[in-house]
Amino acid sequence: MGKPSGFMEFRRVPPGRRPAQERVHDYEEYYRRWPEAQAKDQGARCMDCAVPFCHMACPLGNVIPEFNHQVYVGNWQKALEVLLSTNNFPEFTGRICPAPCEASCVLSINTDPVTIEYIEKEISDRGFENGWIKPEPPTQRTGKKVAVVGSGPSGLAAAQQLNRAGHLVTVFERADFIGGLLMLGIPDFKLEKDVVHRRVHLMADEGVEFRTGVNVGINFSVEELVAGFDAICLTGGSTQARELPVPGRDLKGVHLAMDYLPQQNRLLAGITTPPEQHISAEGKRVVILGGGDTGADCLGTAHRQGAEVVYQYELMPEPPNERPSGNPWPQWPMILRTSGAHEEGGIRDYNILTKSLSGKNGQVQKLHAVRVDWVPGENGRPQLQEVQGSEFEIDTDLVLLAMGFVHPEHEGMLAQLGVELDERGNVKADQNKMTSVPKVFAGGDMVRGQSLVVWAIAEGRDVARGADQFLTGQTLLPKSVATT
Repeated sequence: MGKPSGFMEFRRVPPGRRPAQERVHDYEEYYRRWPEAQAKDQGARCMDCAVPFCHMACPLGNVIPEFNHQVYVGNWQKALEVLLSTNNFPEFTGRICPAPCEASCVLSINTDPVTIEYIEKEISDRGFENGWIKPEPPTQRTGKKVAVVGSGPSGLAAAQQLNRAGHLVTVFERADFIGGLLMLGIPDFKLEKDVVHRRVHLMADEGVEFRTGVNVGINFSVEELVAGFDAICLTGGSTQARELPVPGRDLKGVHLAMDYLPQQNRLLAGITTPPEQHISAEGKRVVILGGGDTGADCLGTAHRQGAEVVYQYELMPEPPNERPSGNPWPQWPMILRTSGAHEEGGIRDYNILTKSLSGKNGQVQKLHAVRVDWVPGENGRPQLQEVQGSEFEIDTDLVLLAMGFVHPEHEGMLAQLGVELDERGNVKADQNKMTSVPKVFAGGDMVRGQSLVVWAIAEGRDVARGADQFLTGQTLLPKSVATT
């Protein structure tokens, strides 16, 4: 695939990022568009591998060498056809996927991998610009009604697949926007919301019905849901945030990341928040607890709001810059990663345990912490050990908790449906994605636990396949490779 000698002739050149000093003053996406010649050169770098590990690492099983080759030869429409055969929403994954495919690219053994993620983005963007991506309504309807609860990437994938199979699909979303975390959790500078709106409008034109402001089990009864649909797909995500059980957690100025980020996204959409509920980093000393992607999203948002200084603390050790010996290719590399937000500033620190928060007149003013070491425990697993004499405190006006999510919310819909949960508190589903309750299916983070958008899409496709099999006794919908 690509040009046989391309990997020797061309170096990896991703699209240019706008300068950090420029982009911190707006919420537009980081990346500039590729010139076509540069995109073709990057496609040319794809080797004719005997075993293409790249698409094995992709949860969707994207046929990566084939679309890289089509880009190299300039057949963008064919490249799009190949990409859409496995991926419902390449415009999302081409922007916000950490690209496990690139980590497994054969080139990454000893050099830079093919720019697979950016090629994917370029293909999808050209597809929309040229009108190649258009509504695909079914040619006939089955008459079966399916409810999809949750409109994140998993729910949207399930809805699109089930609708194209001919079923009548209604998507229920408790928030005021369709798109789940794509709309409210991920900042605009990583994923501009017009990209999501465009896809949702296209799906509506295909026949999918969307209903916002519907919280099943709260303002819409489970009984009505069960009675009104032939199958139900639960794709509500893992939304129960990991908390910080320390003294001072209840002080003003201490917020969950998923209270902070959606507010800014709503503000950009023209929805204001009452002044007493508004969370802003402007002029403040900000501490973010959590070193993952959500923490980085908080970091980038705080920069744009005009924070005085931002600290990002992580409990775990700092990852190495290169693969450790026990983490060989083609495994996902457990290395230090620097996001666009980190390029813009902020102070990162590791091995930090928060002990308490303190303040005055109910407002947080200080974070009290200690440094820790991770030592082998009795069972061989690393065990946290505080470092004597390493206690410190830091002045802060705003603390953002970005420590991940533990499981879906159990109260309301899940409790009323009575679906069985696994030992981690996630919804339990069989190989066809059916729960313990007949005709109720589940997938995405609600089943897997906190994961990637690309995994959510793969899970949504599998939920649709299972539901279609249940409704019709057979299915032509494909199963995602990585979930097999």
